[in-house]
Amino acid sequence: MELLSPKLVFAQVEANSADEVIHYLATQLKDNGKVKDTFEQAVKAREQIHPTGLPSGKIAVAIPHTDVQYVNEAAITFATLAHPVEFHNMAVTDQLLEVQIVVMLALKDPHSQVEMLQKLMALFQNQELLAQLEKITDNKKLYDAVSECI
Repeated sequence: MELLSPKLVFAQVEANSADEVIHYLATQLKDNGKVKDTFEQAVKAREQIHPTGLPSGKIAVAIPHTDVQYVNEAAITFATLAHPVEFHNMAVTDQLLEVQIVVMLALKDPHSQVEMLQKLMALFQNQELLAQLEKITDNKKLYDAVSECI
């Protein structure tokens, strides 16, 4: 099963807040039949309690997600942002991070997708590669670059 699809990779998304990014990516997942109508609200509610901003270096990443009950079919959305938006740090929750890359996870069985999650974590730690991805302005080129990594 392919978790990453060209239809779910977006370069230079315009958004002014974490809520706008979450809305945009959750809508893409819903429109592609990957998640239930309640997914977006569940992600936003979880983000309030368990923030997902990851201070991975100069280029911060966020990985919003929620419970499997809101997912129809496992998928990942990957987006670079036209300008950073604030997400709360997952480790120091009162700290805000300027996030430039958002990966929304819609997983049905996270234990069976450990290898892909490990590849994502390796990607998040490679600041040089993240910097290259951040500069890509074409969705297809971004998909090609990301799919080589995960």
